[in-house]
Amino acid sequence: MRNKIVAGNWKMNKTLNEAMELAIALGEHRSEIADHVNVIIAPPALYLGHLEMIENPCFSLAAQNCSQHTYGAFTGEWSAVMLKAMNVHFCILGHSERRQYFFETDELIGKKVDACLEQEVTPIFCCGETLEQRNEKHHFITVLHQLEKALFHLSGDQMKKVIIAYEPVWAIGTGVTASNDQAQEMHAFIRQSLSNHFGAEVADRIHILYGGSVNAANAAELFACPDVDGGLVGGASLKVKDFSEIIKAASHA
Repeated sequence: MRNKIVAGNWKMNKTLNEAMELAIALGEHRSEIADHVNVIIAPPALYLGHLEMIENPCFSLAAQNCSQHTYGAFTGEWSAVMLKAMNVHFCILGHSERRQYFFETDELIGKKVDACLEQEVTPIFCCGETLEQRNEKHHFITVLHQLEKALFHLSGDQMKKVIIAYEPVWAIGTGVTASNDQAQEMHAFIRQSLSNHFGAEVADRIHILYGGSVNAANAAELFACPDVDGGLVGGASLKVKDFSEIIKAASHA
């Protein structure tokens, strides 16, 4: 049985003091986190070193992005080598905002996946379709192409170390959430696509998270779907009460 993962993507929010207060306040809910739930937070990169020094945290740290390069003249970038040296064990890659605003392609994201795996930093690979693609019934082929271009070059053993986050673009930051049936349908499709390429044993091991306006009110029903292994949470992860309720929903799933 796969454990549940609740990951909070803070995006470009909070000052350092606010981020520290939020992380420490989250730790006060440690007793509410079941053994089968892993909590991850992804603060702005500037704060990773500070949050890593919090004593006895209830969470693991993730970066929101990293370079495909190891070292070099890449001003403003950071590498998986640097993340590993800071005890940052996860990295979000391919978020729709990176694709939209920074023109990241699946091929580039695939190189970033490789860079993270080489340093034993777990990639959280994001995929998902736009509203137009869903309305045109291209949502399955869109997500399949994202998987094929960014992940299907990996070996089965490498793929087992990747977390996938299905984030329908039309549900990110909009307050609109995919229905339980829509989420389960796509998660099952992703798992079957992984099984077709890597085999059932690999596919059954992989965590597939749902992201897209996950909140305290809808988390329990989403997490009850058989192929939904948790959530990648945006705005709700910036509020201790809301995020702790989502974690509680995962603990009861």
